[in-house]
Amino acid sequence: MTKANKVLFITQEITPYVPETELSLTGRNLPQAIQERGREIRTFMPKWGNINERRNQLHEVIRLSGMNLIIDDTDHPLIIKVASIQSARMQVYFIDNDDYFQNRLQATDENGEEYEDNDARTIFYARGVLETVKKLRWCPDIIHCQSWMTALAPLYIKKAYRDEPSFRSSKVIFSLYGNDFKQTFHPEFTNLLMLKGITKKDISILKDPINYTTLCKLAVEYSDGIIQQSPNANQEVLDYARSLGKPILEYQNDDNFADRCNNFYDLVSETE
Repeated sequence: MTKANKVLFITQEITPYVPETELSLTGRNLPQAIQERGREIRTFMPKWGNINERRNQLHEVIRLSGMNLIIDDTDHPLIIKVASIQSARMQVYFIDNDDYFQNRLQATDENGEEYEDNDARTIFYARGVLETVKKLRWCPDIIHCQSWMTALAPLYIKKAYRDEPSFRSSKVIFSLYGNDFKQTFHPEFTNLLMLKGITKKDISILKDPINYTTLCKLAVEYSDGIIQQSPNANQEVLDYARSLGKPILEYQNDDNFADRCNNFYDLVSETE
């Protein structure tokens, strides 16, 4: 029997909640495919402001909501919502907050400008997912993080949450796409992301300017396996993963991705 029976998907986009992209299609189809192959799944995404809650039948999960996450000495309420994709028999959990997600679009605004607080949004999203999984009392064997908005999750899992029962035995996989961001993060980002269990040495790779490449390198450093999800994924980050000896599932444009990903979970779960 496979070791990796439970798979947590932390993703940036899932269709039909947001428009179809390479990322949102994978976010929609891969969890279903993995579930159909006999594994238990949980799936998370941000509750972007362009998601129509009524049409998609989102509702708040009161028992999971109510916590405050402190970022830059400010309390930010964590709101958890859920919806079902009936055709896939799949639930999707949404991380919401009035400051970071409500009434705001995804990484860019209506004019295509990147939000200046995307760095803080990455912190809130990663911590929000992990705190919610703790409340669910669920222990994933594999945590599959997809794209840069999830890039802090590997660090938090391996350092700040390493002794939590939900994550003590989890292996982390990070998927690289071609959807980079252009605006560098604020210099104080390294101070904002700090939690108990994380030292400045642990994030030494985050030197100014903190850009897409350095953020993804941080994710690679604390992941147990890497998936090249796009043909135009950042080559410098992939080379960094190879230099660290990380298992890599290379990009292949075929119909067998779900099977190859499914097998990769087992490979990573067995690595020391």
